[in-house]
Amino acid sequence: MIPVQGYDGRQVAVLGLGRSGLSAARALRAGGATAICWDDNPKARDAADAEGFDIRDLTRDGAFDHVASLIVSPGIPHLYPAPNPVVAKAWDAGVPVDNDIGLFFRSLATQDWDGFDTVPRVIAVTGSNGKSTTAALIHHILQETGKASQLAGNIGRGVLDIDPPGDGGVVVLELSSYQTDLARALTPDVAVFTNLSPDHLDRHAGLGGYFAAKRRLFAEGGPDRAIIGVDEPEGRYLANQLAEGAEDDRVMRVSSGQKLGGPGWSVFARKGFLSEWRKERQVASIDLRAIKGLPGAHNHQNACAAYAAVRALGVGPRQIETALATFGGLPHRSQIVAEANGVTFVNDSKATNVDSAVKALLAFRNIRWICGGLQKEGGLDGLIPGFANVRKAYVIGREADGFAVQLGGVETEACTTMEIAVTRAVSESETGDVILLAPAAASFDQYDNFEQRGEDFVARVQEALGG
Repeated sequence: MIPVQGYDGRQVAVLGLGRSGLSAARALRAGGATAICWDDNPKARDAADAEGFDIRDLTRDGAFDHVASLIVSPGIPHLYPAPNPVVAKAWDAGVPVDNDIGLFFRSLATQDWDGFDTVPRVIAVTGSNGKSTTAALIHHILQETGKASQLAGNIGRGVLDIDPPGDGGVVVLELSSYQTDLARALTPDVAVFTNLSPDHLDRHAGLGGYFAAKRRLFAEGGPDRAIIGVDEPEGRYLANQLAEGAEDDRVMRVSSGQKLGGPGWSVFARKGFLSEWRKERQVASIDLRAIKGLPGAHNHQNACAAYAAVRALGVGPRQIETALATFGGLPHRSQIVAEANGVTFVNDSKATNVDSAVKALLAFRNIRWICGGLQKEGGLDGLIPGFANVRKAYVIGREADGFAVQLGGVETEACTTMEIAVTRAVSESETGDVILLAPAAASFDQYDNFEQRGEDFVARVQEALGG
């Protein structure tokens, strides 16, 4: 645990008592603060009460008397589409609002660091797609090369639940826009921006607000090194804003599909090969095509970002190449879950938006595609570039018929349930086919989360294969 610094003997309110909220309350108590907890869910309040935390209805008048700060869990809106009433009360009372990420950055460094040969460092990864894979891949490379690394944030453990890093330790954080938008302290040593595509637009009042939340990691934190994906205008803008000139290698540009040059430092992938260039010379090259845990151009972009991040810490290219070869991928993210009778089964349940789903479609051929769910804003036209790889779409979700109608040019079947979709796809599959779950939609019409949807897919595949 990282004990929170700066609130010894003071009261700090915690709104939302899920994983990050309870973790923050425990870390506040470990640092000498009194955590005042509230959640609309009575079961969550009971769980906090059982741990001895003070429970206070923060919606009542006077609830913020003598409170030094309000810590808000990431799922709770603090501005758009409307401020949570408790957040608004904190504003009116002049109480600073923060989250567990802000507490982490203000509390990580301690006097113990004065005795370290190498101070701990933090690598923070944000972006629309690929940030989980990129963060996990960075963590994997560091571990494989003998460095002490911990993975936390939006993946793995809560940021305040990790152990205090020791001499030379590295903390790798995956940070969502919900987390970067509110944190009052953001000071990573290396910050990574993977890419940007429309998502969470209601929470950020549009694409500009969404990008602004991501940009805070760089503008507020001033990292020593910035790894920027430049395949979208927002990434190119961000790289330009951060760099003092073309030769400024504090900004490392990353791309999948385009060659990057110039006097600076860049890492890009083309036709399955990763290349590192610095000062107009190629430094290293890695063949990514045989790495099963990193299929497709989108995962090659993730590999480039991870490669750049660990190169920024001084890890050598050959060490990275060896570590990449042993990366098995993450559950629900282009995860190969079975291979039988010449058919490959891929679980990409995390492809909850059009941009991530089309990247999955472009990564494979002869696809029997399981898609559908709670459709997001913007329509499905962005999927069209991947249709040439689709043999048939098996649509799930409560609105399967309406979803299927929008897939013009693709043979479709409205299956509604995962069980029917997998059964039909398996019965019609042929050698060389890929049965791919890439929903291009949220899961909440049928499942609690994308993980549960992916687990259902895996279970249905095992049933179909007699496992």
